Amino acid sequence: MRTTDLLWSSDKAQTLIQHRHAGGLIKMARRARGWRQQDLGMRIGCSASTVSRLEARATVTDLALLRTAAQTVGVPPTVLSEALGLTPPRTTRVTASGPYQAQEDPMRRRTLLTAAGLAAPAHLLAGVDTALAEMPAPAGSPIPLDTRLAAARTHFDRGNHNQLLALIPDLLASAHAQAAGRTDTSHARLSACYTLTAQVLVKIGKYEHARLAADRAATYADLSGSPLTTAAAARELSIVLRHQDKPEAAHRLILAAAAQVEKTGLTTDAQAAAYAQMLCTTSYTAARSGHRHEAVAMIQEAANAARRLPTQAPAGRLFSITPASVSLYEVSVHWALGDAGAALHVGERLHPRQFPTAERRGRLHTDLARAWWQWGKPRQTAQSLLDAYRAAPTEVRDRPAIRSLVTHLNDKHHQLTEVRELARAVLHPTRPPTK
Repeated sequence: MRTTDLLWSSDKAQTLIQHRHAGGLIKMARRARGWRQQDLGMRIGCSASTVSRLEARATVTDLALLRTAAQTVGVPPTVLSEALGLTPPRTTRVTASGPYQAQEDPMRRRTLLTAAGLAAPAHLLAGVDTALAEMPAPAGSPIPLDTRLAAARTHFDRGNHNQLLALIPDLLASAHAQAAGRTDTSHARLSACYTLTAQVLVKIGKYEHARLAADRAATYADLSGSPLTTAAAARELSIVLRHQDKPEAAHRLILAAAAQVEKTGLTTDAQAAAYAQMLCTTSYTAARSGHRHEAVAMIQEAANAARRLPTQAPAGRLFSITPASVSLYEVSVHWALGDAGAALHVGERLHPRQFPTAERRGRLHTDLARAWWQWGKPRQTAQSLLDAYRAAPTEVRDRPAIRSLVTHLNDKHHQLTEVRELARAVLHPTRPPTK
């Protein structure tokens, strides 16, 4: 047996796993390599004191950093997964409930759901919150999990956020039950379920919960061994980090994910689509961080990568990006860089018919609205938001940034007919806007 195998099967390692002490495993692996805490810190971009805290704590405060440290010192993903409670230890039977279970205060979590003005009903958010903290038993649906996951994705594409939130707890529970078999496919499917969970939580502005879901998606993606599943999870985690005001961490993560996809050789359309998607996200992340040259270069490279892709993505493809989708990202990149004119110029070439889902059609109009607002055109801003509302109401009503834009419009330009109509629909929804 190899030395590393002996290390992880040792009594000390098994004790750490059973006590859910992932930091202790990192310390053990670091010492086996003969590294000091300073040596590990230099490799993962943090101080020796941060490594010391990471190794000493039995609870997890930064799962992304923990995963990076574990990978660097050579803790196998399966061992880390067991120590985090994501999969049952081989020597005992333990209910898998995921990281953070021990230190999360249920009352503290509930207070996050009681704020006024929630776009989604509190009981739906509470159901997802409970599932993330303590996984329920699956309901035993006879419908195959892949079919249910596809239906859940359809709800996201249509902007049916409440319907999707209602499905998530049992979707995760069923995926966890299947993942008990520890197959690559079941881990990839579970990662996809967590990625979708993070996506909808980002949409409605629940970034703390989204971070937990995205972290778990990344962990299970590592276990699956699938480069594309790993890319999807890394992309979602980078988006969450960006919303948590950690742009540099988001930037590093998505760049690394793009590099990993590139290593596949991009020999298939699915790989090319994944690469184009990674570059689009990298470009937008760079733009939000003010890195103009990199943002422009990346979006141009994404357009080159997407050139061979079909105008409509095949059903079931993990990354459904198309050449038009890249152009939509270009609109976002330009307004994020403060160049409203360039954003609107690109937007002139796009049409809602190029986007098969309500979510993307709504995003087209909200991005154009942001560009119009940046240019100081309130009437055009309101009209674009009305167009977005008609295409996908939740893209305007549920997204905090867009809802805030509606509020600013209403405060400053209530005299405009379009603004009053928009406010009635979004802020005071007594009746839908007229067509």
